[in-house]
Amino acid sequence: MENLPIHKGKIRVYVADKADGNSIVTYLRQSEKFALVGVSPNGDEVVKDVPLLKPDFLVIEVMLSGIDGFVVLEKLKEQMQDKMPKVIFVTNLSHSGFVTKAMDEGASYFMVKPVAPEVLEERMFDLLENRKDSAVLSMKASKQLDEKISNIFISIGIPAHIKGYQFLREAVKLAVEKPEIIGSITKQLYPTIAERFETSSSKVERGMRHAIEVAWNRGKIENINALFGLKIYNSNEKPTNGELIALIADKMIMEG
Repeated sequence: MENLPIHKGKIRVYVADKADGNSIVTYLRQSEKFALVGVSPNGDEVVKDVPLLKPDFLVIEVMLSGIDGFVVLEKLKEQMQDKMPKVIFVTNLSHSGFVTKAMDEGASYFMVKPVAPEVLEERMFDLLENRKDSAVLSMKASKQLDEKISNIFISIGIPAHIKGYQFLREAVKLAVEKPEIIGSITKQLYPTIAERFETSSSKVERGMRHAIEVAWNRGKIENINALFGLKIYNSNEKPTNGELIALIADKMIMEG
């Protein structure tokens, strides 16, 4: 790997291709927006470099020395999983099979040489904008879910100041994201919440149970029956932690 200076605040790019005569490498070296963090034409070297350098983008040729670009991508996905950089293939190979394989492997773009560096720059900024939009949408959705759950808790009489309120709200969110977790409350749900709140699973379980008892003691059973459109409970029966979490999560999922 060629040793390169690291520039803070710039978009970090690793180029898996030959540096000599490469217009993209030349452009990135001179750019004020991008930092070229590494260049190598050797696939095995790329697999070692990328996890260490953590670039935002990997611009890669299919034909590399050692292992090819597709194998590089497979090995990096095994190592980095959800921390993978955005991958753009820039290659001399234009066969449709290569394009399909690249996209199936998780590449964001497949571009056939010669590629104008300015066009590559546009594609990278397009991908960054899409990522920002997705993050904003995710934050909005999470906030809306929090508000919906909070409104339900208030209507059925669970006070916001007790710890069980927070535990239950986190549990409902987890159950919305992963409905199957309801089937493993003791082994997965409680420990996950305990870790997030830096407490124990037993305290999470007790806190939830206390919150439900407070709600039932306030006599707001009709509110929960009205909420689900069915007479599910009466004053003599309380739902278990799992039952209440599952009910509210199902309602959230059905409402989108």
